[in-house]
Amino acid sequence: MSIHPNMVEIASLLGEKSRATILASLLDGRFHTAGELALMAVITPQTASFHLSKLVEGNLVKVEKHGRHRYYQLANGEIARILESFLAISPPPEVRSLKQSSQVKFLKEARTCYDHLAGKLGVQLTESMLKAGYLKEEEREFTVTPKGDRFFSEFGIDLLELRKKRRSFSHSCLDWSERHHHLGGALGKGLLTHFFDLGWIVRVPSIRAVKVTAKGKEGFKEVFCIEV
Repeated sequence: MSIHPNMVEIASLLGEKSRATILASLLDGRFHTAGELALMAVITPQTASFHLSKLVEGNLVKVEKHGRHRYYQLANGEIARILESFLAISPPPEVRSLKQSSQVKFLKEARTCYDHLAGKLGVQLTESMLKAGYLKEEEREFTVTPKGDRFFSEFGIDLLELRKKRRSFSHSCLDWSERHHHLGGALGKGLLTHFFDLGWIVRVPSIRAVKVTAKGKEGFKEVFCIEV
């Protein structure tokens, strides 16, 4: 009898194609109904509900009930990090249509990784802040420098409030498409939320990609020296 945790149980949850697609779809960090996730996974709502019950039972997904409706979300940020790690070592999808090709391109350019920015833009943003001296890279996380304290404050990010969150503050997250690390944690979430509030990025319907607006192109260039 093994004395180790049962990895087979978790592997079996990830090893079914529809469940894996549902989990990848939930990496946008938002709540979704079974019907919405069924459309994303191209399965019936009944089948989606069956898979979601398995994922909730396995503690990979949480569910909230509001009236007659149920809304599903990844259980926590740590689950999202593990899923991103799996994506980083997984073979690329077989592209079979122009629509799929376009969606893959959008995801690689810029997307949400649970609650922070990922993709090419996320990596460029992190590298820009490292180069500017706002962040310092350590083994598994980034630390904010005194110069970074001033920058984030002037940019409208409340570091004191973010540090109060009961979660990692600024960990490094391996980007599956870029094969480099991007900024995660409470600081990563704070920046993503601020970019949405500024109107620099908008969500792409149906997938977890985000698109940089005309205002965002100017902002990223002026503030972070990033050409989008």
